[in-house]
Amino acid sequence: MSIDRKKISWNGWGWTAHKDDVAANEAAWSWLADELGMPSLLATPARPLDDIALAPSRLSPSERAHFAQILGEDRVRDDHFERAFHARGRSYHDLLHLRAGNLSTAPDAVLYPRGTEEVLSVLSFASDNGIAIVPFGGGTSVVGSVTGTAEDFKAAVSLDMSGTDRLIGIDGKSETATAEAGIYGPTLDKALRAQNVVLGHYPQSFEFSTLGGWIAHRGAGQQSSRYGRANDWLVSAKLATPRGLLVTEDFPASSAGPRLTDLILGSEGAFGVITEATVHVQPAPEASVYTGFLFHDFANGAAAIRKAVQEGVPAAMLRLSDAEETRFYRAYGAAGKRKSFGSRIADAILHYRKFGDTAVAMIAGFEGDAATVERSRKRFSEIAKQFGAMAIGDSAGKRWHQGRFHGPYLREPMMDRGLGVDTLETATSWSKIDALYAAVKSALENTIRETAPRPGARGIVACHISHSYPNGASLYFTYIFPRALDGDVAQWLAIKRAATDAIVAHGGTISHHHGVGEDHLPWIVQEKGALGVDVLRAIKTALDPKGILNPGKLIPS
Repeated sequence: MSIDRKKISWNGWGWTAHKDDVAANEAAWSWLADELGMPSLLATPARPLDDIALAPSRLSPSERAHFAQILGEDRVRDDHFERAFHARGRSYHDLLHLRAGNLSTAPDAVLYPRGTEEVLSVLSFASDNGIAIVPFGGGTSVVGSVTGTAEDFKAAVSLDMSGTDRLIGIDGKSETATAEAGIYGPTLDKALRAQNVVLGHYPQSFEFSTLGGWIAHRGAGQQSSRYGRANDWLVSAKLATPRGLLVTEDFPASSAGPRLTDLILGSEGAFGVITEATVHVQPAPEASVYTGFLFHDFANGAAAIRKAVQEGVPAAMLRLSDAEETRFYRAYGAAGKRKSFGSRIADAILHYRKFGDTAVAMIAGFEGDAATVERSRKRFSEIAKQFGAMAIGDSAGKRWHQGRFHGPYLREPMMDRGLGVDTLETATSWSKIDALYAAVKSALENTIRETAPRPGARGIVACHISHSYPNGASLYFTYIFPRALDGDVAQWLAIKRAATDAIVAHGGTISHHHGVGEDHLPWIVQEKGALGVDVLRAIKTALDPKGILNPGKLIPS
């Protein structure tokens, strides 16, 4: 394993040693309490692991011994930390349970295979003996994809793929690379860059997620406009199933029926366990520029993105924050700090240029050879100017780039103070995006008020366009709210239900890149249709006839 799991929080995000300056700023918390209509914020610490009891493992001694025979004793683990670490993913909903000490979904053991043959042996034995298998990469799922739901099985084990972490090889002539599925993002990126190529997949979870997880959730990195989503860069894969190994085609193109590789994308471990993948790689970018713009409102910023994408301007990223997100991050970071002379000058310029409360910020990124980057940047600047934008320089882009993986670290300090913070994302066509944005924002704001712990309390609902296409874009919402401490799981469910209902009613997908998991499963029939779900169920039956693989995910029972 390239990461020592003991250095990662078992009930939170990322490195346990991470320190955040904003989290220690008491003025920021006072400001936030006022924003949320709360007189103060309460201390709500998480329960320490040593104080939490775990149910005994349901694996029989002979079953555990058989797994040890396949893998070796040191790679069958059932100690307190291992079972707790693998009990859930890292969504807000997951953290509510973990921090409260609810480890009822902890696996009965954690298995660490080191190759396709070992995975196949584990799956065969588990299928024959009614043991559920929950595939586990980095464990960063935010939709309940790694929860050990296994009521219909006598035991459940977590199959942790992080021991399969080799870069197998690079085919420079074909611009492909083959790697084991458990390789972490930074390890893969470093190995590829040593050969002067990149995959270019950098989700916010990059530091702690794996290649297999990106594929299993049909992921999209922050620079997907240049490098593509998982469905764009995946060439072929090996999928271990209880019935044997499925190896998909690696032809550059074929008309020999449906492409089997597409069955693996977004399958979330319900069809099989991804053990290896071949991906398309590109030359490492010669130049990389991230710069900022300010638009008068969200509509003009979105129109600029749509024009650039439909025109084919080769941007790596066009990330547009709405007015609330623009305002929140600026105010939260500045709380308690004395305004500098430069900030006062900037405020005066914005006032003079009539950038008021509706102003929105954009970070535009361009990567590639130097000439293409300069040409693309110049053309987008022209488009932005057509829609009334003001360039605010590269420093804003550099700040975003330096902190692009740090956002999730703010959840734990907020939860320590009685606050909830969650995200959801969707995608729809350009013609529907305005109505969808308004409906989801309204659903979130109204349900937060209705479920708030006291009258007058409210939430902060922010949004940004994260990924764009010629026919539409993705909307990514972040919402912060006072927790109803006597029923915080029910509160989250009510908020989630209202927002997702609004998404479905206004023509959006239930997920653009997070996946289905348990959290979005109630809406999968509405998205795929009953016949579509029957097709997915038939695929699962063919590959996993006894249904041991990640039960309760992707496909309704």
